[in-house]
Amino acid sequence: MVLKSCALRRPFARWRSILVLALSLTMAAHAFAWGAQGHEVIASVAWQRLNPQARQEVTRLLALEPGQTLESIATWADEHRSPATSVWHYVNFPRTSCKYEPERDCPGGRCVVAAIAHQASVFASHASDAERLKALKYLVHLVGDVHQPLHAGYQDDRGGNRFQLQLWMHARNLHAVWDSGLLRNVDLDNEAFSALLRRVPLASDVLDLDPAHMAQESCRIVAQAGFYPDTGLSAAYTQRFTPVLQQRLALAAARLAALLNAAVAQYQAEPFRSALVSMPVQSLKSPDLER
Repeated sequence: MVLKSCALRRPFARWRSILVLALSLTMAAHAFAWGAQGHEVIASVAWQRLNPQARQEVTRLLALEPGQTLESIATWADEHRSPATSVWHYVNFPRTSCKYEPERDCPGGRCVVAAIAHQASVFASHASDAERLKALKYLVHLVGDVHQPLHAGYQDDRGGNRFQLQLWMHARNLHAVWDSGLLRNVDLDNEAFSALLRRVPLASDVLDLDPAHMAQESCRIVAQAGFYPDTGLSAAYTQRFTPVLQQRLALAAARLAALLNAAVAQYQAEPFRSALVSMPVQSLKSPDLER
C-alpha cells in the first residue's frame, strides 16, 4: 500500500517540478527590462559620453562601494525591487492615445516618468552622498527602462506580457522578446555591442530630456502597425525592429549621459540647494531642441 501511494505521488511530483521550472523560466525572462546586457551597454556608452566634471563626480560616488562602475550598477534597481518601487519601471498608456497625462497615466507619481524626474532632482541636490548614489543607481536603470517600448505600452496586456508567442530566443511573450530576445539575436558581447551603439545615428531631439517625451516616443513605437506580430515572430520582424531596438538603446545612453552632465553641473553651481528640486523637469531640455 505504501509503495502504491509513492507511485501515485511520483507523476504529480514530476509535473510539479516541470511547472516550477516553467515558472522560473518565465520569471527569468522578465527579471530585467532590456535584459541585463541592455542596461549594461546603455551604462557603458553613457559613461563614454560623460563630461569630465560628471565623470569625476560619478566616480566619487561610486567609490562609496569600492569596485562598482556605472555598468555594474545598471541592474541594481531590478535586483532591489519592492512592491512600492516596481511601478517606477513603467508607465501605462491607453490604446487610444500616446499623449502623457499625469493624472491618468501616473497617479500619485507612481510611474517611470515621475520616478526619473524625482531621482534626477535628488542626484542634482545636496542630499547625502548615500542618497545621491542611490538616485544615480535608479537613474542609470530607469532611463533605460523608459526607452524600452513596452515599458510605455498598454495596461490591458501588461506591456506585452500577456501577448504570448512560441518560445523564441528564450522569450515566451512579446515583452520578453523586447527585453532580451532581440538582444540575444544580435549575438554580441557587451564591448562589441557598446561599440555598435556608439555608431548608431541619433535623432535630432536626442537632448530632449523630458522623461514624458521619452515615454511618448516608446508608446508611439508600440502603436505602429505590425509591432504586435499577427502570425508569430519572423525574420521580417527582427529585420524591421532590431534597428529600432538599437536606436532606443543608443538614445537611452545619450540621454542618460546628458541628464547626468546637467545634474552634476546643477549640483556644482548650487552649493546650498538644487534648483531642480522645484524646477519642472522640462527645464532640463536643450532650449534649441524644445518641441
